[in-house]
Amino acid sequence: MHCVRLFIWSCAYLVYSHVAVAQVGQDQLGAAQISEYLHLLKDKKVALVVNQTATVGEQHLVDILLEKGVDVRVVFAPEHGFRGNKGAGETVLDGVDLSTQLPIVSLYGKQKKPSAAMLEGIDVILFDIQDVGVRFYTYISTMHYVMEAAAEFGIPMIILDRPNPNIAHIAGPILDLELQSFVGMHPIPVLHGLTVGELALMIKGERWIANAESLSLTVVPVAHYSAADTYELPIPPSPNLPNAAAIQFYASLCLLEPTTFSVGRGTPFPFQMIGHPRIILSGNTVSITPISTPYAAPYPKWQDQAIHAMLIKQTNPLLSGFDVSLIQHAFTQSKLHNDPFFTSTDFFDKLAGTSELRMALGNRDKLKALEQKWQIELKAYKVKAEKYFLYARDASP
Repeated sequence: MHCVRLFIWSCAYLVYSHVAVAQVGQDQLGAAQISEYLHLLKDKKVALVVNQTATVGEQHLVDILLEKGVDVRVVFAPEHGFRGNKGAGETVLDGVDLSTQLPIVSLYGKQKKPSAAMLEGIDVILFDIQDVGVRFYTYISTMHYVMEAAAEFGIPMIILDRPNPNIAHIAGPILDLELQSFVGMHPIPVLHGLTVGELALMIKGERWIANAESLSLTVVPVAHYSAADTYELPIPPSPNLPNAAAIQFYASLCLLEPTTFSVGRGTPFPFQMIGHPRIILSGNTVSITPISTPYAAPYPKWQDQAIHAMLIKQTNPLLSGFDVSLIQHAFTQSKLHNDPFFTSTDFFDKLAGTSELRMALGNRDKLKALEQKWQIELKAYKVKAEKYFLYARDASP
């Protein structure tokens, strides 16, 4: 039977009050609701799509399932690897997990979509990875390809949902599909405001994968969760997002990656600073030298060179959600110093999801008009996204 099954504890269209903010507990996570999905794994050969974040408390989902007698046959690994110890963009290799002796098959190398051979004999695919709600964070691209393979080969798929730490924000340009790539697969904004479970429903419902109608998809939501709830990630989702500040600033600062400015890789402040060896962005900077850091930043920008670093405060209102003011400021200062800004305009456009942002930099009127255009497009996106909400949202505009 081809269907979408949902186990829902919270009404999707209720509104919440800001009077109290609840903390999401480990026992609320989709993975913790074992009784809701264990029967779907009984007597099945199971493939897992997981990484270091697939935990409930101190225990990894792999260990939980093996203790329950689940027949786990293979683990598919996304960017950064099964144990989260590979750097950004670093090829993940196939191998065997030393702890569990399970085969690890990479989905972050030449092969990003599971092949028929990889899925031979598999009865069900289980996905459990912590996302951060940003379009170019590649775990959702991996989910896209796994969903497409599941639909193609008639294998049911289960998503164990987790909170989105940036769920309060729907912001930024919507992807122009002419710029579609592994850092942007879907026509969604930079901050899409969905959990992975909700996004999976949208991918299927909007038919953004081939054979979408044939995919049997089960989403196990977070129990008693609303978009007002806070969730501090217990495990960094990737080496350069070590804390809540980096996760908050990531959507805005990542667009500086294909420029000459450092965003802190190889320093104690990844995605919490902006730096350059020749350009001072503010009067309150510190001198920091990026160094090669195993796993996190093997080859950081401006390695072993002192740079003027502007540290960004977590309370900075400019970076609540998606904000282009610091990109604009860095671009303007580069022009004033007659210094190069872009290192790859193509990659910048792919991250932004549009070439219009790059072309508007340096012209405040064009940039303001572009941001107004985004707001119109975001209203249409929100209407479309609401059909797939599993959790309560704020009713305010």
